[in-house]
Amino acid sequence: MTSFKLTWTGEKSALEPFGDALGEILWPPAGAVSLTKDDATVEDGASAWRLDAYFESAPDRDAIAGLAKRFHIGEPDIEELPEVDWVSHSLEGLGVVRCGRFVLHGVHDADKLPNDDSDIPIRIDANMAFGTGHHPTTAGCLTLLDRFAGWAPRSIFDLGCGSAVLAIAAAKLWDRDIIASDIDEDSVEIAAENAALNGVGDKVTTIAAAGFDHVDINMAAPFDFVFANILAGPLAELAPDMGAHVARSGRVMLAGLMSEQEAGVIAAYEAQGFKLINRIDQPTWPILLFAKL
Repeated sequence: MTSFKLTWTGEKSALEPFGDALGEILWPPAGAVSLTKDDATVEDGASAWRLDAYFESAPDRDAIAGLAKRFHIGEPDIEELPEVDWVSHSLEGLGVVRCGRFVLHGVHDADKLPNDDSDIPIRIDANMAFGTGHHPTTAGCLTLLDRFAGWAPRSIFDLGCGSAVLAIAAAKLWDRDIIASDIDEDSVEIAAENAALNGVGDKVTTIAAAGFDHVDINMAAPFDFVFANILAGPLAELAPDMGAHVARSGRVMLAGLMSEQEAGVIAAYEAQGFKLINRIDQPTWPILLFAKL
């Protein structure tokens, strides 16, 4: 099957948040995104930056053009590629990611792990499910989660789990059973594989579901801790369901929203009886932590 590579060049300050958006906001998302300094392109003595986005099928050019306009990005160069696993190819050099005590790595970086007994290693290999730890939303959630080592909630839900990296991290940190759901069935299958690969397959139950719409999710409620690393629109829409399914004093960690969308998401959750109690300040992708009053 033919795959596609879209390329933009320009300033890093503009391309970096746009590259994040291609994987987080665009649907269907880019399978992989790479931002590198392009020494071959020199303007006024300064090197430009190059953003490459890989798609396994023909991308929605209208959706990409609309997103690019929002970020003041021009038209891309488009290249059809031979049958190569470009997702793995672009991710295999990303290396080890440390988020607090969590150390994320792929199979190709297993020999590069630090030797520290307090570390919590998580292996996430390159695939089509979102959540390798290299995106600032995932890294921010893990960094904030690391601060909860001394508190073990009883009922935990990873909504929109992608690769299940957050569910795996929580299972390892708290030694608790966790429900991990995603609307995409391929992601659910990958999530189950990743949980087994990390030795917590017996603790992470993976479910294909939209939001809270599943009998097993409702039976497990109310939840003491919920992760939702998705998009700002669905996060706001889910606020009433969060209010109905989160226990009093429970925590909700939200990510996937952009900084300019933050106020709307906060207002939606405050209207449902939540209070913002912590925030990871990232220039484009803040992480929000709420408590149910």
